[in-house]
Amino acid sequence: MTATTFVRGVGGLELAYARVSTTKQSLERQLDALSAAGIPDERIYVDKKSGATVDRLGRNLREVLDLVHDLGEKNIGVCSLAAPLPIHTADEGMARIAFLLRALFAEMERTFTAERAAHAWNVAEASGRHSGRPVARPADKIEYARLLKQQGSSLGEIATETGIPKTSLHRYLTVPSTDETPSESR
Repeated sequence: MTATTFVRGVGGLELAYARVSTTKQSLERQLDALSAAGIPDERIYVDKKSGATVDRLGRNLREVLDLVHDLGEKNIGVCSLAAPLPIHTADEGMARIAFLLRALFAEMERTFTAERAAHAWNVAEASGRHSGRPVARPADKIEYARLLKQQGSSLGEIATETGIPKTSLHRYLTVPSTDETPSESR
């Protein structure tokens, strides 16, 4: 769950950001928490995205630190309502350090997750198992698409002839011909 409030000075403008990236997360719970914190509905920005971020304030620790620093210079504090204890960067001392530690731990978890996934992929590959998404298109269709490309056909013509979407064709045609083909995004 992510619910972050941006607060400008004492008694100043308050803006909120609520975000969910999976169906298991509750946007309603975040909106309730923001309302309970006194943020009017018209000042709440709602986002539904996925991606690797550090508590949704940035993609990595550096971005979070830079953002908090830049906002601090403008007398804008960041208050996270998603933390077990509310943390506000405008506060001096431990509250600010707690916020930055939370960002550090989020990046550490992201790094550990990526390392575990890479290890699992390597173990699967070493044991001869395919890892990742299944191949979406048969190898013979992809080879046919490559042949058409070599003969000068456009992506549109190749897509019509093979039934493979242009976005996938671009990916298939930029990968060297091998027994394995990239999987198609869904």
